[in-house]
Amino acid sequence: MDSNTLHATAKRLALELPFTEHCWPFGPEYDVFKVEGKMFMLIATAHGRPMVNLKSDPQKSLLNQQIYRSIEPGYHMNKKHWISVYAGDDIDEALLHDLVHDSWHLVVDGLTKKAQQRLRPER
Repeated sequence: MDSNTLHATAKRLALELPFTEHCWPFGPEYDVFKVEGKMFMLIATAHGRPMVNLKSDPQKSLLNQQIYRSIEPGYHMNKKHWISVYAGDDIDEALLHDLVHDSWHLVVDGLTKKAQQRLRPER
């Protein structure tokens, strides 16, 4: 997946999730996506490399970093709980879909039970 496709696909996938807020609290060069005021994705360019930062389960994070060379510890984030996804041949839409959805669900899992039921009534 190339850089433009990475950013466009991540943005589309995030906005498809319910109750997603798209904002720019760090300036116009940083697209931030939140649910219930908590960030689950950041789209930016660091050192000329377009990237997508996502929350990730620590064990999945380590596994994904071993499997995919385009996934690294989260740039300017908690390295245990965030990953950075960069453009690369090893990144496809299905993988990005799973990573974005996992990130959203991790944030929702940290909310109150009442908020979780409102955001995910199917569970």
